Amino acid sequence: MLIEEECSQTVKAASSSADSNRFTDSVNHDSIRKRKTDVNKNKSSEKETNNNHDNIKNNKEHCESCLKEQKITSENHTERRRSSLMESIDWFKRTLSEPEFIMYGNNEKSKGEIHKHADSLLSTASGFTNYRGLLNLCILLLALANTRLFLENILKYGILIDPIKIIHLLISEPYSWPNVILILGSNIFALVALFNEKLLAKGWLSENTGFGITVVNVVLCLLIPSTVILVLHPNPIFSCITCGLYSVMFLKLVSYFSVNRWCRLQRTENTKIKRRKSLSVSESMLKSENGKPETMLVSYPDNLNYTDLYYFLCAPTLCYELNFPRSLRIRKRFLLKRAIEMIFLSQLIMALVQQWIIPTVNNSMKPLSELEFPRMVERLLKLAVPNHIIWLIFFYCFFHSSLNVIAEILRFGDREFYKDWWNSETVDKFWKTWNVPVHRWCVRHLFKPLVKRGYSKMFASVAVFALSAFFHEFIVSVPLRMFRVWAFSAMLGQVPFSLFVNKYCRHEKYGNMAVWLSLILGQPIAIFAYVHDYYIIHYAAPT
Repeated sequence: MLIEEECSQTVKAASSSADSNRFTDSVNHDSIRKRKTDVNKNKSSEKETNNNHDNIKNNKEHCESCLKEQKITSENHTERRRSSLMESIDWFKRTLSEPEFIMYGNNEKSKGEIHKHADSLLSTASGFTNYRGLLNLCILLLALANTRLFLENILKYGILIDPIKIIHLLISEPYSWPNVILILGSNIFALVALFNEKLLAKGWLSENTGFGITVVNVVLCLLIPSTVILVLHPNPIFSCITCGLYSVMFLKLVSYFSVNRWCRLQRTENTKIKRRKSLSVSESMLKSENGKPETMLVSYPDNLNYTDLYYFLCAPTLCYELNFPRSLRIRKRFLLKRAIEMIFLSQLIMALVQQWIIPTVNNSMKPLSELEFPRMVERLLKLAVPNHIIWLIFFYCFFHSSLNVIAEILRFGDREFYKDWWNSETVDKFWKTWNVPVHRWCVRHLFKPLVKRGYSKMFASVAVFALSAFFHEFIVSVPLRMFRVWAFSAMLGQVPFSLFVNKYCRHEKYGNMAVWLSLILGQPIAIFAYVHDYYIIHYAAPT
């Protein structure tokens, strides 16, 4: 029994000790856990702080990378837009430059067939060019529109046409007769040129002396009429005609001296001077031996006579030749037609000026003096149409009817006074084809000599336009007795305008439209400029 009790006590003690040990172990374990959790918390807090710093860094890097990506995407987007725009422009250019599709195939229909390969008539690939009906429509529309304007003008101003007024003005004007005297006195300069050439041909004058006499003669040819007109104040209209005749005299005398000088150099120095000799069909038939026609040519100095000189002065050309082409006979029917055209069209021009131009210009004085720009533009456009119609009539009357009358009477064979200037795609081509006699003189006596002396073609072209500008100003400013250089500036401004058209209006259609627009609007602007200044100088009340 004792033994059993001791064993039970030992078991209890052991269990109690075991329980105490378990408690202490549990307490220790809990404390260790707490320490571990604290350590873990500290570590986690440190990790969180580190993670926050890392996150901030990552965010910054992410933002920078985003900005870079945005810049790259925006640049790529702009590049894409540019590339797409360039592609679209290239596509548009290719589309415009591509020829239209041409339908190949058999254009003939067999019997019983309805359809065949064919383009629409208004397509360029069809090859259709007969638009005569549309041209007639445009002519009718233009005629109807101008008829309305003409009727409106008559209803507003009445009939202002008076053909006797010009003749009465010529007779009644006290200082108009100096123009007649000046025209008759132009023979003096022609005779001086002839005697100078005869003395040079005989060797009585040196080349330098003859050249000096020629320079003095042609300079006085311009100075004397200018002085008379500025001092005596004759009628401006007839003074313009006088200045024009003296300008033609100046150009002809220069050509007369130059060609005879070439002949003297060829005779004395035996130099090969290439100069075109115009032969005549009628002259080749004048003399024949053994059934073979032989050409009869005038050689230097046999050409130095009154007949040859005055034939050249009256001939419709500015370039002198020893042998001009001559027609076989005078065509009386042709001469009568051109004479009727010349008389009728000259009267029509004066009537249109009296009825249409003068009232429009008179009504433009107030907006011009007050500088009302909208009204000035309206007046300009109103003047542009009748002025251009008169200019076209003047072209036909002078370059076709009048010059053909003179050429037919003199049996002058070369009738190429103009070319197809209405088809000009550039300004240069217009001035080459509009007035062929002046163009030939400028090329022969100014452009080529300057180029041969080493000057550039651009400089020679500017010199040609400058000379033409001088004579335009001379014909207008001297009769009006005022020097505003509007005509000179307008003519010299053709050089930059020509460069502009050549650079930006390369297509034939646009270039031709630019030339027409300059003709339609340029002349009314010059008219307004001169009329305004003339009115201000001579009629405006002094302030």
